Amino acid sequence: MADYAIVTGGSQGIGLAICRRLKQDGATPIIFDRVAPKESGLGEYRAVDLADTAATAAALEWALDGRTISRLVNNVGVVMPALLEDTSLEDFDALMALNVRCAIQCTQALAPAMRQRGMGRIVNIASRAALGKALRTNYSASKAALIGLTRTWSLELAADGITVNCICPGPIATELYKIANPADDPRTIASLATIPAGRIGTPEDIAQAAAFFLAEDSGFINGQTLYVCGASSIGRAGV
Repeated sequence: MADYAIVTGGSQGIGLAICRRLKQDGATPIIFDRVAPKESGLGEYRAVDLADTAATAAALEWALDGRTISRLVNNVGVVMPALLEDTSLEDFDALMALNVRCAIQCTQALAPAMRQRGMGRIVNIASRAALGKALRTNYSASKAALIGLTRTWSLELAADGITVNCICPGPIATELYKIANPADDPRTIASLATIPAGRIGTPEDIAQAAAFFLAEDSGFINGQTLYVCGASSIGRAGV
């Protein structure tokens, strides 16, 4: 693997693990995030609020200046858990701007150069919650949108050597997961107890899947959604 790869939300959790794997595989990660990663030497970092359209555009312009970017991981996201009746339209707009609009904006910016080169790899990080989960009206909608975008973009870009695939993580041990799923919440306890694999996932589990989709020799794998969830998207342990 060569060249540069943009990872949105790459400073921690799943994004950070993907950046580590990209570097291991020979790419130079470009991290777009509000805060810098705590570890140095991963690649390049650009401080940016990805919920801000103008700031995102400026970051993309900076990244494209003199660099060949052949890979994009649309990873950034926020959860904002709430019951349906407590879900505000303002939160919906804010969440969709970060979880969906940012992915569209980044892909639009990078696709032309990928087309010209005849090669590109795009990975969207969605969620098992796209199948439905309590307290996730906004979040589930945004992640289901990423699955739809994956399928649509693969059809539009495949002829130019660009693949677009999607990963749907299940429960993954990240700070974002801990915040959105308090350890003492009965729903969290019940959810973790029924994972068929018998354990919570790690960011490295997702990075492994991303590396597969991002590889140059994965060119005939396109428009696919991979659930990395310990079989929890299939059923419950013991059932």
